[in-house]
Amino acid sequence: MLLALNLLYQNFRNILELPLSYWIAIIVIVIAGGLYYGLLPKSFLKFNLRNTGWFKAFVIGFVWACCANVLPLIMLKIETGIGYHDSVLWTWLFIKNWMFCTVNAIIFDIKDYPTDANKHLRTFVVRYGLRRTIFNVLIPLLVIGLASLGVFAYFKGFGIWQVFFNVLPFIFTIYVAYSMHKRKNILYYLMVIDGLILFKAICGIIGMQFVK
Repeated sequence: MLLALNLLYQNFRNILELPLSYWIAIIVIVIAGGLYYGLLPKSFLKFNLRNTGWFKAFVIGFVWACCANVLPLIMLKIETGIGYHDSVLWTWLFIKNWMFCTVNAIIFDIKDYPTDANKHLRTFVVRYGLRRTIFNVLIPLLVIGLASLGVFAYFKGFGIWQVFFNVLPFIFTIYVAYSMHKRKNILYYLMVIDGLILFKAICGIIGMQFVK
């Protein structure tokens, strides 16, 4: 809260002067995050995206992708006044991260399968079963993410090592998704599934070292 207040104090005028498109993005992110994490008072709105079955994984992925791809652009505009003009190309990067984080959320639903089934929460794994979720949902979403990465990498002129390190997390996630057809202990889920996000971040950082 102190950091937020300091940011508001130092950039108050710049925040007020943000273009309408930036304000729309901020409002969408805040609403999506608030509805999912139940931050809005129940007296105001009882709807909670955690209880929407298969839809919740896409919402989680959307919020995470916004934090990774949209919020930095908003901060860039606020602090420097520089806007990112290649919005169409940036969309491919957003889709790539959205699909990756959505898959990560669905894999985590596998851990919660017994609880979700008892609560009649119709997640992908509850509705379609484990095998169909892996082969008909997880892997196709990862392929979409890889295709989006390919488009972004091609137009940005990524070198071979940049592509390699950015593809690694998707390959590893496909392996983890496939390994889910056998039940694992809770420590495996917590270390490997959460570790995918950290692994992706490390690979992205390493890949950036090869930028010419």
